[in-house]
Amino acid sequence: MEGFVGFTNRCQGRDQLFRATQYTCMLLSYLIKNKADKKKLVMKLKQLESSMSSGRKMFRLGNMVHALVAARKTAELPDVVPRFCLTASNLTRALYFVCDAVLWVRSVGLQPDIDKPKWSNWATKCYYYSVLLNLARDWYEISQRLEQAAQEEKAKENSCWDKHNGELNCVKCGGSRGFLLLLFQILKRNPPLLLDLVKNLCDLSGPLDTLGIYKTNPGVIGFCGVLSSLVGILTLASPHLKLKQ
Repeated sequence: MEGFVGFTNRCQGRDQLFRATQYTCMLLSYLIKNKADKKKLVMKLKQLESSMSSGRKMFRLGNMVHALVAARKTAELPDVVPRFCLTASNLTRALYFVCDAVLWVRSVGLQPDIDKPKWSNWATKCYYYSVLLNLARDWYEISQRLEQAAQEEKAKENSCWDKHNGELNCVKCGGSRGFLLLLFQILKRNPPLLLDLVKNLCDLSGPLDTLGIYKTNPGVIGFCGVLSSLVGILTLASPHLKLKQ
């Protein structure tokens, strides 16, 4: 079992390195595409981007098995919300890898009659739903901490009124500015939660654009992909920074 875990972790690590390179090429080619003297460099960057994307297919099997094993583990979580969000997320991510494998079979010519647009759309939707479920879990974790912070504050002060300017203090306690400040403090005290939230928000840019929900450009997608990949590499290198399941 330890050998299998090590194998899937290596697959994930190499996939993140390839992914970071892929999106770095996308970002750089977008930034210099309008410079006349950089056309050859842009072409080379796009070729490298394509090679990295193709190279990542080698790690799909390990990633798919990892997602299925993770789904089995999260199905045993005691808290119903994380159990549902994480299990459903892992299963939809596994379906994404299945769709991606079908597309790979078509790309190498084994089954050229496969409907590429249909399977690409399914793959994007599976990935999109997986990220949304991860974000739902992040918001649940944040709301739990917000509730805990509110209870702690209530224990210290039974109300936000004082004898000088009670109404002003109540506005300070309940306004959006106070909420954002509290949210900032919670994320600052919980680096794993912050990193997971940043990664999932970045991962949304690609499917939002592909599905036509919110169109951006390769520069934004490339930047978000690089940032997401770096967070993924960081959490693999430092497991204590990964949000516990």
